[in-house]
Amino acid sequence: MSPEIGQFRRIVLKVGSALLVDRARGRLNHAWLAALAEDIADLHARGADVLVVSSGAIAMGRTVLGLPAGPLKLEESQAAAAVGQIALARTWSEVLAHHGITAGQILVTLSDTEERRRYLNARATTLKLLEMRAVPVINENDTVATSEIRYGDNDRLAARVATMIGADLLVLFSDIDGLYTAPPASDPNAEHLPIVERITPAIEAMAGGAASEISRGGMRTKVEAAKIATSGGTHMVIADGRTKNPLKRVAEGGRCTWFLTPSNPATARKTWIAGALEPRGTLYVDEGAARALQSGASLLPVGVRRVEGSFARGDAVTIRDDQRILGRGLVAYDADDAARIIGRPSREIEAILGYPGRTEMVHRDDLALTDRTVIPASLSA
Repeated sequence: MSPEIGQFRRIVLKVGSALLVDRARGRLNHAWLAALAEDIADLHARGADVLVVSSGAIAMGRTVLGLPAGPLKLEESQAAAAVGQIALARTWSEVLAHHGITAGQILVTLSDTEERRRYLNARATTLKLLEMRAVPVINENDTVATSEIRYGDNDRLAARVATMIGADLLVLFSDIDGLYTAPPASDPNAEHLPIVERITPAIEAMAGGAASEISRGGMRTKVEAAKIATSGGTHMVIADGRTKNPLKRVAEGGRCTWFLTPSNPATARKTWIAGALEPRGTLYVDEGAARALQSGASLLPVGVRRVEGSFARGDAVTIRDDQRILGRGLVAYDADDAARIIGRPSREIEAILGYPGRTEMVHRDDLALTDRTVIPASLSA
């Protein structure tokens, strides 16, 4: 059976240019966006965290600047994005404010979700906005892009954002109601797939090309997004966004395609930390910290006795006591700063370092514990 929208606690919605922008006039589709805002408000009212990945800045900006139809040069796309981002952010702010919801704009690049130090910053900002019950509206920072801008990249960007913040559902609104065995526009025998339990080469082969003039992303980028999302413990659904209240339609059983994950965001993240990252250093902790970690607490500076290695903020480090490797985690400080605050209460961090750093040396969400393997005495420090 398909999952139900109501079971998810943190949801990312990806909205493409072809849905936001009225192609005939080159302006925002205000009526459709207002209806989507109603859907978002319903989710928000029941306590769910909602984040929007929104395209449309370039499509809007090119109209304001009077740029001709057809492909744009890189600098023209950047200029259009600079103008369009202002209008897009204002519109999202207004439609959400109508329901008493605060919107926050975040512009990211690929490196913000791939480079660990910047990843931690982007994640912390986004999670703080969600904690404050705001709805972050994220878009790729096209004004400073150094490679060719492709609208379809926001499918993959949405998947990276979803895994970054531990979302349990990603919704990609499109101009098609899901994945078919072949492009339905050209093959009358194409069959709709309501559920994809695993992405196989056969599933990938079903993806077609771009679907519209102003959105270069097609089913291929959506299947690639599904691979990113499901490997990170996030379910994903492709749904027809052209109808009024498109999320409500999915909740009521409207046709769509669900991509299921066997994992969950927390488990997938800890698996990544434990096995996919090479440790750059070691934090030696005292007995009290070791017990606290095993009970699910974060690692505070006061519980760290010694620092070894050369690491930067966001790097993976091994955490251990004198006899055991306790786990791995993403450290919140550079090695030099970490060495200065070990053994000290978190309230003293600002006085020692000169800036208000994070309370935790390693937050529990960035920590993967091991099975408490015993280290032979000859190898222990």
